[in-house]
Amino acid sequence: MSPRNENNKTITFSIREEERDRERRSALRAVYDALSEKGYNPLNQIVGYILTEDPTYITNHRNARAIMSRIDRDELMSALLKVYLGL
Repeated sequence: MSPRNENNKTITFSIREEERDRERRSALRAVYDALSEKGYNPLNQIVGYILTEDPTYITNHRNARAIMSRIDRDELMSALLKVYLGL
């Protein structure tokens, strides 16, 4: 009988959905605030970006464009629909 080697086990890591939601919400708030500060209509600009993935909808102010580009659009749309539908 060989001793168990705990170092040979594969460890899986997953971020809970709540943590992902919190990160997305924080990122979207930062982008929203940056767009507002620059005088844009943040909702229109974010929707334009989501629909087209054209980064020029998002300002570079406060690094908003880079922040927005890190958000997966499919996951974002799924999260938005879940909230909208109350799921």
